[in-house]
Amino acid sequence: MRMHNADDTCGVAQAALVLGDWWNVLVLREVARGHVRFDALAAELGLSRKVLTERLGRLVAQGVLRRSLYQRRPVRYEYLLTDAGEALVPVLVAMQDWGDRWALGDGTLTATAAEDGAEHTRVHALAGTRLPTDLRLPTTGAETPLLAPDARATVLFTYPGTGAERDPVPGAERDPIPGDVAPTPETRLFRDAWADFRRAGVDVRGISTQAVHEQAEFARAEEIPYPLLSDVDQRFTAALRLPVYRVDGRLRHKRLILVVDAEGTVSQVLFPVTDTPHAVTETLRRATACARQAVLPRRDESTR
Repeated sequence: MRMHNADDTCGVAQAALVLGDWWNVLVLREVARGHVRFDALAAELGLSRKVLTERLGRLVAQGVLRRSLYQRRPVRYEYLLTDAGEALVPVLVAMQDWGDRWALGDGTLTATAAEDGAEHTRVHALAGTRLPTDLRLPTTGAETPLLAPDARATVLFTYPGTGAERDPVPGAERDPIPGDVAPTPETRLFRDAWADFRRAGVDVRGISTQAVHEQAEFARAEEIPYPLLSDVDQRFTAALRLPVYRVDGRLRHKRLILVVDAEGTVSQVLFPVTDTPHAVTETLRRATACARQAVLPRRDESTR
């Protein structure tokens, strides 16, 4: 790509060298989703082996992917994000947010989704999807796996945020955003039903883009008995291509609920969540049914 001399000091121009290529962006999208092996990438992208080899080599040379040997005979590599590649994850999420709102939507800022829209279709297609096994999110004390090791089923619910972070910027005025209710009721309703979930062998985990200390303050004040995981780096959002919206300068999850079986496969999807009390009751019913069918996998000690 030929560049103007002034572009040598322009960060946008330099980023365009990596993200200005259609296939580069989609390869990075799939790696962020956990498709890190050549055959998996080829299958997801429908790309010829020659073109995929070229793009992977280019992304390695540009320092956003690295090769990691996972098999010696024959030699096989996984393609993993470097620190520079991890730093591009929020860019991919921002592109998805823009595309959902302006290319696939009518430009309306909303915290929910239409049942005939692209977000609805994409989220419900998660049913049957295996979650990335190595994805951990920060919580108070340490990074935590998405799934509880000994649970027969796990409920993962995303929410926009809680507490002071959910309040509008002082002095700012804006029109109401459909679906954007503060403070969000999910955390309290799941707290109140926690004993019922545990009796069924189901674990619950809440996920938002808030920082760990913000979540910890809320959890202490509200006596939340289950983990609140922070997706502040947007790795979970990118891995599942989750719907988000941006308001008051913050990226927030739209409300959705996933029921995941003991093997890490999404069994049930509830989205959009508009009637939260009904959604929590329905989640308990579906998660209980999922847990009854569970055969707990053997997990090595490193996951405990």
